Parts: sequence; structure tokens; C-alpha cells
Amino acid sequence: MDDVEVEVLAEPELDEPVLIEGLPGVGHVGTLVAEQLIEEREGEPIRRLYSEHLPPQVSVDESGLAELVSVELHHVPTDGRDLLVLTGDQQAASGIGHYRIADAVLDVAEETGVERVFALGGIPTGELVEEHAVLGAATDESVIETLEGVGVEFRENEPEGGIVGISGLLVGLGGRRGFEAACLMGETSGYLVDPKSAQAVLDVLQELLGLDVDLTQLEERAEEMEDVVERMQEIENQNVPTDDDLRYIG
Repeated sequence: MDDVEVEVLAEPELDEPVLIEGLPGVGHVGTLVAEQLIEEREGEPIRRLYSEHLPPQVSVDESGLAELVSVELHHVPTDGRDLLVLTGDQQAASGIGHYRIADAVLDVAEETGVERVFALGGIPTGELVEEHAVLGAATDESVIETLEGVGVEFRENEPEGGIVGISGLLVGLGGRRGFEAACLMGETSGYLVDPKSAQAVLDVLQELLGLDVDLTQLEERAEEMEDVVERMQEIENQNVPTDDDLRYIG
């Protein structure tokens, strides 16, 4: 197998497409957004990328069929411009793998006429979040101004340590290749799958791209997760030691 093999599944006509990346990461924020867009708009896979840099495994469906792990680019039609949505079950297992796959994705973006790239992810706070801000990083000041206009925050030295993985490389390599590129990161605890953070990121995308997305499914998942968090907090509170528990006996 080559570093990256790109399987062509379809060749639709794309109208001013925008690339949106939602591979697994912190809180699965990007993945939740990507899945919502693909499912609601009945996205069609047009490219499948296999790579020796992905984990050495196959996925197995409910009927027992095995499929080599891959990432996919979906054509997602909207009422305005088209979306090219990247998703999958895994990211690359090595630094060089992230570079190879990011380059291959940007090659497809160039071939299909993409000029704008949005990488999506979560930024961990280390604690449960009530209000989910969306932080950003972008390739030039004009993109920053546009994002600030829809409520994206740009904080000095955040995220601390930079943006790793394919999200960071799509912005960094994308900028070097002439794309307008940005990363949108929803605040999340980092402990759990976070539909509310995904909602916040999707709200920003809707304003940026003029999308009209039904948020019902994400809202239901967010309510389910709130119930889980409440139960976790109740258990934690029950286990908090009292003064009597802390008294030294001896």
C-alpha cells in the first residue's frame, strides 16, 4: 500500500465547495458536527482515503462485514454552496501520517475547487462547562475579523501548546497552499463526548456559511449527556468525606 491511497467514489459537480474537517478528537466535537451535517443533508461519500499511517485495524459492522479503516470525504449539498466534509473513525497514528493524510485531503480540495477550509475540534478546560465558547485560529487577519463577527473568540496563547493532529495541519499546510483556513474549537471538559460544544460550533458554521441545520438530534444528545453528568455529580457528592470521616482515629 502507498502512504495514502485515494479511492474515487463519485465525481459530482460542486458549487463553491467549503472543506469541513470533523475527525475524532477532544469531546468528539468535530465528529458530532460532521455526522450531523452528513446525516441531515444525506451526504454522499466521494473519496475514501486508505493509509498505512492509520491504525492497523478493520471495522466490523453488525452483520460481521469487515472494512479496512479509512477516512472519507462527503459531498454535502446545502441551499447555498456545497460542503466537502471529512470524517472517519480514526486519525493517523504518527506525526508523518498526519502530514501525509492532510496533504492528500488538501489535494482533493484543490481538485474540487475548495478555497476555504474549516477544521473543527474541542479545546479542553479540565472542568465541566456551562456556556461553551468557540475559540478560533486562522491563517490571516481578514479571516479572524470575519470569525470575530460571528462570536468566535481569539485568546492570547490559546490553545496552549498549539493545535495538534490533522486539524492543525489543515490550517498550517492549507495556509501555505493558499487556502483561507481556520480552526473552530468548542470549549469542552475533555472528559466526555460533548454535544453541547458541538452545537456551539455548528451555530458558528451556520452563521458563517448561511446554513439552516436542524439541531434537534444534537439537542437530544445534549440532554442525555446532561443527565449523565448530573448522575456523575451526585455520585461524586455522595463520596465527599465529612469532617467525621477526616478525623484522625488512633
